[in-house]
Amino acid sequence: MPPTDLIFDDGEPLESNRHRITMNVLIRSLKHYWAERTNYFVGGNMFIYYSSKQAKNQDFKGPDFFVVLDVENDPTRLGWVVWEENGRYPDMIVELLSDSTEAKDLGMKKRLYEQVFKTKDYFVFHPFKVNSLQGWHLDSDKGYQPITPNPQGWLWSSSLGLWVGTWNGTVEDDNAVWLRFYDQAGNVVLLPEEANQQRADAERQARLNAVSRLLDMGLSVEQVADSLSLTIAEVAAMRRE
Repeated sequence: MPPTDLIFDDGEPLESNRHRITMNVLIRSLKHYWAERTNYFVGGNMFIYYSSKQAKNQDFKGPDFFVVLDVENDPTRLGWVVWEENGRYPDMIVELLSDSTEAKDLGMKKRLYEQVFKTKDYFVFHPFKVNSLQGWHLDSDKGYQPITPNPQGWLWSSSLGLWVGTWNGTVEDDNAVWLRFYDQAGNVVLLPEEANQQRADAERQARLNAVSRLLDMGLSVEQVADSLSLTIAEVAAMRRE
């Protein structure tokens, strides 16, 4: 019988705060992008149990980020237990490299994901090394084959239907080069707060355009304010922009 006394927390934090932020950016942006979907599970820094021997020896810590497609999106999972998930393994995995884990992520773990998990897409990225992104796609005959980058240096994840690439900007007050998803059109997959800010900026620009158009038509500031349900001060401020 499979073991039932599984441990899901080893008490070890991620390598650095930037590793934690990178993992959360990937999780939160994908969940926001797939808000209407219910047939997937995304996890981060979670144990994956795949055999009784491995569970007994506790010799494997889970990926930093992984996605399993065509499964129930159950947020109460403490980890991913393959024998409780109809034998399903992750379809896509990202490991965030560090100086202490790089050899294992590119060696033992890569072989495990290729030969046991048979994970379709595997990516690695070092949050403190800008040009460290690498990726492999599983070929049924040849095993993992390197994914060729596009002109921007992004790598295509066929399992997610998204590009995996780098993005320079500020997240949680840390200005760095981050690992992000991009859609087929090349747009960065937004975090919820980025999407909210984008909508707010678009709405403000639309108001500015409307104020400018009405003033150009000869309406007074008072008339424009009344027409757009704005205060006179707001119209005056927009007029100066």
